[in-house]
Amino acid sequence: MELVVGRVAKSHGVRGELVVEIRTDDPDARFAVGTTLRGKLPRSTQVRDFTIESAREHSGRLLVFVTGVSDRTAADALRGTLFFVNSDDLPPSEDPEEYYDHELEGLTVQLTDGTVVGTVTEVLHSAAGELLSVQAVEDKREIREILIPFVNAIVPTVSIADRLVVIDPPEGLLDPE
Repeated sequence: MELVVGRVAKSHGVRGELVVEIRTDDPDARFAVGTTLRGKLPRSTQVRDFTIESAREHSGRLLVFVTGVSDRTAADALRGTLFFVNSDDLPPSEDPEEYYDHELEGLTVQLTDGTVVGTVTEVLHSAAGELLSVQAVEDKREIREILIPFVNAIVPTVSIADRLVVIDPPEGLLDPE
């Protein structure tokens, strides 16, 4: 499975530097000098390798130089490119309370009483913390998105083996707006 670790937002300067939106919890490892990432342009099936020459943090994004991109025109041509890694190449988490986003996506979400709420479709990373985007199910139809803060007080149980997330939401969290 391919896991997106970054997206080229735009070029930066005239020497071919890329502004990359971070989509990984470990940008230092994923964008380390000498690392090779796979990249795919939007609306393209063509995949190519990109070797990181340098990366530095700037305003919540990374400024990255990759081999073979040495001017603004070449950098602009990469706008929208998704950088990804293969999930099989990731080491297992050492902390039983930490999960990769792809491990949570697709899990069934239910209340502590066993009532099914829906399915995790995405893990959103915000300044306030992580949110589980859940496609709610009502009368056996997917009907709306619910955002659930991914904190122990609301999400007491996650079982990757059982493909299950148990939630204990505060009053009103699941109510339609």
